[in-house]
Amino acid sequence: MSILLSLSLAHLLNDALQSVIAAVYPILKENLSLSFTQVGLITLVYQICASVFQPVFGWWFDKRPNPWYLIVGSLSTMIGLVVLAYAGALYGVLIAVAFVGLGSSVIHPEASRLTHWASGGQHGLAQSIFQVGGNFGSSLGPLLAALIIAPYGQHYIVWFAGVAFVSILFKWPIFRWYRVKLRRMRSGATKVAVGRPVWLSKRRIVGSLVILLVLIFSKYVYMASLTNFYTFYLIEKFGVTTQQSQLFLFAFLLATAVGTLLGGPIGDRVGRKYVIWGSILGAAPFALWMPHANLFWTGVLSVVIGLVISSAFSAILVYAQELLPTKLGLISGLFFGLAFGIAGIAAAVLGNIADIRGIDYVYRFCAYMPLLGIVAVFLPDIKTKRS
Repeated sequence: MSILLSLSLAHLLNDALQSVIAAVYPILKENLSLSFTQVGLITLVYQICASVFQPVFGWWFDKRPNPWYLIVGSLSTMIGLVVLAYAGALYGVLIAVAFVGLGSSVIHPEASRLTHWASGGQHGLAQSIFQVGGNFGSSLGPLLAALIIAPYGQHYIVWFAGVAFVSILFKWPIFRWYRVKLRRMRSGATKVAVGRPVWLSKRRIVGSLVILLVLIFSKYVYMASLTNFYTFYLIEKFGVTTQQSQLFLFAFLLATAVGTLLGGPIGDRVGRKYVIWGSILGAAPFALWMPHANLFWTGVLSVVIGLVISSAFSAILVYAQELLPTKLGLISGLFFGLAFGIAGIAAAVLGNIADIRGIDYVYRFCAYMPLLGIVAVFLPDIKTKRS
């Protein structure tokens, strides 16, 4: 449990720093005179660097485990934040977010793989503990940006680079545990437990993975509209200030942290299929209502949506790991990478749509995405079948 909590803390600090990028979009847009399309481009570059390399890194970590990887990831994030603090043009921002994205691309598959190792067989609970750290960190980013960056300006992002350096120190217990574990594994003194292969045929496994990818698509296209453009939506539609919009974003992201914590253990008890199905499809009524709500109900609905839809990812990831239990790093990198990549592409496309049709149209269009959660009905119930 101490290692799980350390990994969750590492995820918290990493995602808090990552979320600063989206939180300072209004500041960057004003300082550099950016269009919504350019804001989407920034997200696209960030998400590509944080997604395309994740399955590659995850595959490499499975083959060549090393306790230094997490520290290298934090160093990359720190460099990116320093560059972002002093970027005076779009190309500087793109370079900065590329470094930050690469840091995330290292940390997510490696830390998720180690979480599975340290789970003690309670994979859903372990992934929820790991994920809730990331979600809580993501909610802290906009709050800290509202308190530190919004009042004082872009250069104050450099303080977050200092946090990235401090995060390296918090990874030291993981480093020592991992180094000892690798030494014992290489000497043959201990082995990492590997889950049993599922009873499904290869064709059914592939089909189940495709369904999971559709669910990832629906979830993260909708999430992209909230995490990247929610502040702009509130400012344009309701006339709130930048600081007020960031507080609304904080409330939404905090709700996603709570939902994530609940999703894993519920999946361990009742089956991950039902958590996946209920979380994505269950968010649809609230998503369809939100574009027509006033400011108060928009805030309430965004919190409900965050609470419901966020429980899906831990269940999806563990479900996929159970399908291919010998490829933990690859699966972790693939699904984290797809989540980031889909969100990045969606941000670029949605940014362009917002420039052409308006930000309100984006929210009315994306409200239908959670309805794709209906495809979860075709997933086999692995837990029930095994028992």
